[in-house]
Amino acid sequence: MRAARLIKMVLLLQSRPSMTAAELARELEVSERTVTRDAQALSEAGVPVYADRGRAGGYRLVGGYRTRLTGLARGEAEALFLSGVPGALREMGLEDVASAARLKVSAALLPSLRDAPRSAAQRFHLDAPAWFRDPQTPAPLPVVAQAVWDDRLLDARYRRGADEVERELEPYGLVLKAGVWYLCARVAGAGSFRTYRLDRFVAVTARQERFERDPDFDLPAFWAGQAGRFGRSILRAEVVVRLSPAGVRALPYAVDPAVAREVLEGAGPPDADGWTVLTLPVESEEVAHAQLASLGPEAEVLEPAALRERFREDARRLARLYDR
Repeated sequence: MRAARLIKMVLLLQSRPSMTAAELARELEVSERTVTRDAQALSEAGVPVYADRGRAGGYRLVGGYRTRLTGLARGEAEALFLSGVPGALREMGLEDVASAARLKVSAALLPSLRDAPRSAAQRFHLDAPAWFRDPQTPAPLPVVAQAVWDDRLLDARYRRGADEVERELEPYGLVLKAGVWYLCARVAGAGSFRTYRLDRFVAVTARQERFERDPDFDLPAFWAGQAGRFGRSILRAEVVVRLSPAGVRALPYAVDPAVAREVLEGAGPPDADGWTVLTLPVESEEVAHAQLASLGPEAEVLEPAALRERFREDARRLARLYDR
């Protein structure tokens, strides 16, 4: 356990000019006192860890010290080759770069670990696109990906409804969600971050000028917030539904799992027949009809009256169909 922590400490110091004891303690999930002891142990082992004293002090490596990858365990080496989605890299025009990087990592591994790429590929395959959809690669993707990589400004024209809008964008990051590519960018001079679907871009040109990235921008956190807000924003209606025990179990498969979990946690106890009444936020009555129909006789819509009448008519039609 300590050996792994010492290796991680060296790699952290190798990746940055210097780090304070507090920063190292946070990254390593130990106390600052443990950081001090580990730094001393590394120094005694011949790793040139230097401690700068004073308020702005910290730890750093001196003499251009670099460690090798020969300390990787088998599981760590195999995990390196699962860090990207091959199809996504190909679509962004980064397949050759990624292939070269994998070759260099493979060459640096111990002979006993040289089969790590093949071992990982035989066990895991990451398939990003959704089912029942032919994945479409947006034409601007390679240009946008290169601009994201180089921090270059983009001149973009995209569809917004029936209109086309032109913007100068600072492209911060790309997200592949269920086979659909999104660009997280900031409108130059506006200061706010927004999300754009790449398949709605009509034309994109990368400029020579670079922009200065906000060091506090966190792409995974930004996307999680955007996705959460979008999911909540489209739930503009409510239906009151009564579910059997089987319907309760099936609800997360009929609607958004997070929404199902939230409403089930807030629902009251089952009635005498074991059925649970809850209020379900939905996008619209039309969407609710499609979602709740999948539950069949395990769900009874109580409100609104129009949706209940729609299910009543469905029941009549099914009865006529199967009574023939």
